[in-house]
Amino acid sequence: MIKTKNLVFLFLFALNFFTYDQIAKAYPIFAQQNYQNPREPNGRIVCANCHLAQKPVEIEVPQAVLPDSVFEASIKIPYDKSIQQVQSNGKKGDLNVGMVLILPEGFSLAPTDRIPEEMKTKVGQLYYQPYSDTQSNLLVAGPVPGKDYSQMVVPILSPDPAKDKNVNYLKYPIYLGGNRGRGQLYPDGSKSNNNIFNSSVSGKITEIKTSKKSTSIVIETSNGETITEKIPAGPTIIVSEGEAVKIDQPLTNNPNVGGFGQAETEIVLQNPARVQGLIIFLITIFITQIFLVLKKKQVEKVQLAEMNF
Repeated sequence: MIKTKNLVFLFLFALNFFTYDQIAKAYPIFAQQNYQNPREPNGRIVCANCHLAQKPVEIEVPQAVLPDSVFEASIKIPYDKSIQQVQSNGKKGDLNVGMVLILPEGFSLAPTDRIPEEMKTKVGQLYYQPYSDTQSNLLVAGPVPGKDYSQMVVPILSPDPAKDKNVNYLKYPIYLGGNRGRGQLYPDGSKSNNNIFNSSVSGKITEIKTSKKSTSIVIETSNGETITEKIPAGPTIIVSEGEAVKIDQPLTNNPNVGGFGQAETEIVLQNPARVQGLIIFLITIFITQIFLVLKKKQVEKVQLAEMNF
């Protein structure tokens, strides 16, 4: 029997499949299918292998959290909402966004019944899922419309060291990878149409043939050989017939308006006993200070009485 969680995932995947273009909006499915761990040993998140342009991302979390408590991670993937990207069919469309959130071991997505109503309102209809069945501390979201979700709130449940012996009261790193727009490469290394295309030879352009799906540019080299450069629909052709081109000269503009970014932050899993101890210590210091002030005033009164006597 298929588990309820799997049914929900299949339903949402099917919804994404029929609602969005599957190649233009494949993130982060490609990463999940091709990489067991989204963060490489050198610290780079694997999405950077396909999304070559660099863009900023931001993440904010509390400085410290108590065990077995729900807190929020605020994520921002900023970009100009007025720009449009080239889709896989060559037409223009709005940018999509996606993210990978790498939490410390033991941290996970908060259960629905533990999330406060105010936080649920911030999360909205956005759906987060584990990176894999065995990695509940790695979360992914997207592809989703960037106009609606360039800012995301992730509800996170902190672990309890009393229940999980693999977790300690320490400072932990959190890593974020976020992209807007389509990538320039597919996992097999082939180019998407969201690229600049260059001439592979030097010569003279003798013919440019355009169809709905591609453009063919015929180049005649100095030795009389003809080479046809086939460019998928999407990028704008910036050369013309009769023009001389050199090897590696751009034949199109660069249509990419998106990019990928990484950010990291730290969070402290705080021991409640330490907090209680600190509070007791501060209260003790406060009371001691009050007694010192009162004692000082008492001494001053005694000294004043002796001087008058």
